[in-house]
Amino acid sequence: MSPAETVHVPLDGGRAYDILVGRGLLAGIGPRVAELGARAVAVVSDTTVAGLYGEAVLGSLREAGLRAGLVTVAPGEGSKSYATLAAVCDGLLAERIERRDLVLALGGGVVGDLAGFAAAILRRGVRFVQAPTSLLAQVDSSVGGKTGINSPHGKNLVGAFHQPVLVLADTATLDSLTPREMRAGYAEVAKYGLIDDPAFFAWCEARFGEIFAGGPARETAVAACCRAKAGVVVRDEREDGERALLNLGHTFAHALERLTNYDSARLVHGEAVAIGLALAFRFSARLGLCPGQEAGRVANHLALAGLPTTLRAVPGGCGDADSLLDAMRQDKKVRDGALTFILARGIGRSFIAPGIDPGEVRAFLADELERDPRS
Repeated sequence: MSPAETVHVPLDGGRAYDILVGRGLLAGIGPRVAELGARAVAVVSDTTVAGLYGEAVLGSLREAGLRAGLVTVAPGEGSKSYATLAAVCDGLLAERIERRDLVLALGGGVVGDLAGFAAAILRRGVRFVQAPTSLLAQVDSSVGGKTGINSPHGKNLVGAFHQPVLVLADTATLDSLTPREMRAGYAEVAKYGLIDDPAFFAWCEARFGEIFAGGPARETAVAACCRAKAGVVVRDEREDGERALLNLGHTFAHALERLTNYDSARLVHGEAVAIGLALAFRFSARLGLCPGQEAGRVANHLALAGLPTTLRAVPGGCGDADSLLDAMRQDKKVRDGALTFILARGIGRSFIAPGIDPGEVRAFLADELERDPRS
């Protein structure tokens, strides 16, 4: 086990918590969780992750004197549904989880969002711990308290802000990810540099291969992203302003996920984000906000990392310009029916752009649908 790096999230009202980043942390999860004062813990995981780590985590919790049980769901974005939420809530109640007990989300972003939302509404709110096992979850979705499920109308439209009491990011779990899953998570890593940290993006350009391979660069990247997100969350917990910047690329991404029916065989979240990041920079360049070479640099780096950067790269297609625009109208940043995008004046210079002309968006999407998927 490597020494854990601690990132503190100093929220007020007794809601501050730590993010622990290091290799081998799951082995000691029992004592860490026992320190939080619970009597019982229900672990929520998908069947794939539970098969890898479930017994070890349950064993550690029980050795620490906690009553522990397991609730599993199917892997994939399809589990972020009303039906699965109900099943998870019933599973937690069957485990006799009370308000002073804990829900432990063991898995990627889907499990974290789902289990966190279940914890938020169970008995009108119980505490929960995030133990993210994917790169995407470790650098982004496990931090900040956004929980929720998808609707046929769009992604993450039903949910709650419910902060964890601890985030334990064991980077050794990333060794079990497929190359596709690692690449998808990397899109969220690069995003942090593109928002407001050009030096971090340049570091990623030089070191992304080491992040994929493991070793110190991986822990450095995860901790850096967690520090960046923690700072934003403390300043704007409920996304009334600055926190919307974390959605760079996501207006496009969520529309793509909806139009592909959340089918992870075709498109996973990080791949949609990569396309969305490239589109956000190209749209910014089209509007005269961002130099074209900056948009090209973003797309080139994402492509070098093995990620898609065009609409035509989506397997099976993603609809026409009108269907994409219609899907974007359900984005959470829409205000009074007007589209809001996160755009950029350059790498590390992103900003919130409300009231974007839908005609401009439609014309851009129509042109992008003709772009060579290799470009």
